[in-house]
Amino acid sequence: MIIGLTGGIATGKSTVSALLIRKGALLVDADVIAREVMLPGHPVLAAVAEHFGQAVLLADGTLDRKKLGDIVFREPAQRQALNEITHPAIRLEIRRQMESLEREHPERLVVVDIPLLFESGLESMFERVMLVYAPASIQKERLMNRNQLTAEEAVARINSQMDIEEKKRKADVIIDNSGSAEETQRQIDEFWLRSDFA
Repeated sequence: MIIGLTGGIATGKSTVSALLIRKGALLVDADVIAREVMLPGHPVLAAVAEHFGQAVLLADGTLDRKKLGDIVFREPAQRQALNEITHPAIRLEIRRQMESLEREHPERLVVVDIPLLFESGLESMFERVMLVYAPASIQKERLMNRNQLTAEEAVARINSQMDIEEKKRKADVIIDNSGSAEETQRQIDEFWLRSDFA
């Protein structure tokens, strides 16, 4: 089975994906793929620099993530432009890795971690979609602590994504990660048993 794993910013998706891997799942990580297409020499990074200007590159030719982030989180049209440049290449590589893992390990659960799964309309790629949930107030608190952001900056990043409550309504499986680590683990154990992977 292939499931899509998503959440909101700072809901704890990487925690949940790590727990699933520990259980024996195989992971395709859209964030890793997104970083790879932004490496020097990749045509996607070249297209980003062409659109946003050389100012989004550091002296060594790597991406200045902070500078690009400041632009796209402030201006929705620029965020849209970035998505149009990067998403096709990322989707192609996600699909390639998914199909390869499914072919090589048909008995294993394949988890595809995509932060903007619902925003990108990718639900149909998966048998089920698992959402890692935490209410917006907890997202904001975690984001401020983790990234040393002001309340305003944290809210801007949260608001750049689909509302977490709407994602909750769309998901097939919900892992509530607003409590203790033990509580999250219990939900993963339950999902694993229900899905007959144990």
